[in-house]
Amino acid sequence: MIYETELFVSPEEAESEEAVKTIASQKLSIQKKSITFLRILKRSVDARAKTVRLNLRIRVYVGEIPTPVIHTKLLPDVSSAKPILIVGAGPAGLFAALRIASLGWKPVLLERGKDVRNRRFDLAAINKDQLVDPDSNYCFGEGGAGTYSDGKLYTRSTKRGDVNSVLETFVAHGASEDILVDAHPHIGTNKLPQIIISIRESLLQAGAEIHFQCRVKSLLVTNNKINGVVADAVDGEKTFLSGQVILATGHSARDIFEMLHRQQIRLEAKPFAMGVRIEHPQVLIDSIQYHCRPEEVGKLREHLPAASYSQVHQSNGRGVYSFCMCPGGIIAPCATGPEQVVTNGWSPSKRNNPFSNSGIVVSIEPEDYAHYSADGPLAGLRYQQALEKMAYVAGGKSQRAPAQRLVDFIEEKLSTDLPKTSYQPGIVSAPLHTILPPEISKRLQDGLKAFGTKMKGYYTNEAVLHGVESRTSSPVRIPRDKDTLEHVEVSGLYPCAEGAGYAGGIVSAAIDGQNCAEAAVSKAKLKL
Repeated sequence: MIYETELFVSPEEAESEEAVKTIASQKLSIQKKSITFLRILKRSVDARAKTVRLNLRIRVYVGEIPTPVIHTKLLPDVSSAKPILIVGAGPAGLFAALRIASLGWKPVLLERGKDVRNRRFDLAAINKDQLVDPDSNYCFGEGGAGTYSDGKLYTRSTKRGDVNSVLETFVAHGASEDILVDAHPHIGTNKLPQIIISIRESLLQAGAEIHFQCRVKSLLVTNNKINGVVADAVDGEKTFLSGQVILATGHSARDIFEMLHRQQIRLEAKPFAMGVRIEHPQVLIDSIQYHCRPEEVGKLREHLPAASYSQVHQSNGRGVYSFCMCPGGIIAPCATGPEQVVTNGWSPSKRNNPFSNSGIVVSIEPEDYAHYSADGPLAGLRYQQALEKMAYVAGGKSQRAPAQRLVDFIEEKLSTDLPKTSYQPGIVSAPLHTILPPEISKRLQDGLKAFGTKMKGYYTNEAVLHGVESRTSSPVRIPRDKDTLEHVEVSGLYPCAEGAGYAGGIVSAAIDGQNCAEAAVSKAKLKL
């Protein structure tokens, strides 16, 4: 006999299988000793009331043992199969490659950056020496921006595809099975690199090709049909031929947007968001969210994760909202070129750093960057670049970030000193309230005050704003047909995921990569 039920339990009870069995047996009116197996299907923290509880959806087995769940990563041998090109080895590109191989075709991955292990040295150079390699950084390289992110694996885009298949693929390559259960799963920056390496090994064992330090510089298009790409590789210029090309280059591959524009391949400006990254002491966020005094947090954290938050506010017709909140995390320098300062955040798997951080951003619409209208579909990109250059100058023309205490920002006062920060290149006191354009700064002030009303204690000068948070999404869309997923004017070209304006985050990008892979294989089969 198998039962499914929901239980509300204390954090301590949730950690004890015996306690969960006792509570389940009482709810289901069955004998505890008859329960032969428990499987947790979903787990979430409910901190709405003063007493924090965990919500468990469980499957209870009585008198039987379930068949073990096996997460496989076996792929067929595709070494001699026909190739499909994928530009970019981020989540979209990697999951597109896995799906292409599973369908019996040969994925050929072209990645401008380095493999995971060699990429680490370039990240260290940004943090310690403030040197940015435009091809190998927090955004470019094996695994894309996701490799050195928090590894958040939840998405609202469930209609686009099978979220569980993405999570199961991560588990098959080394992720904890907890990601299949937790309501807001994440892997952690410390564990993601090895998982990415495992995915690479699966692809190579199947016969896929992966070319690192191979930057695509032009598309080969004849009569509105793609035939391949030309790339600069370590050993010189190379041409890769295929009638199907998945363009999964990420939202920071600005040279790709420039290249498409030069080649007169249609692009569109799109709404995006910009703002700052705010950092609080994690113990403060824990005490707010778990309704306790700061001195009580240590005991609670023995059984509960670092607390997160999600906030949104409407200010003069625009959304102001938290983005990519990283409990127990680090603020990272995410510039991808010279004369830029860009902030983002990540967390290790244990989320045990002393700070929490989150992007706090404002929706940006075309009227905000109308003064760049001469740049056509790249107008939003020019606006984005201008603010990143502003942050670079305000930070002393280095990777140090311009920063301001939260209350000082609201009251429009220069911070005379700044608290400790997790941002390794360092911070410099700057008047963000005047440096940021008013369409951003005024709305941020309004939104942050509202967040302080909703979260008592959030509004404090212990919090510091870091400028700028500018890479929440692409300011450019590469338009595609909603049915075939091909570019609206170039047959065989599949604009994919975040860089094309069709996804946001690891899971939605992976799903879009899978969908584009299936579309590309279907089209390739028609040509046989």
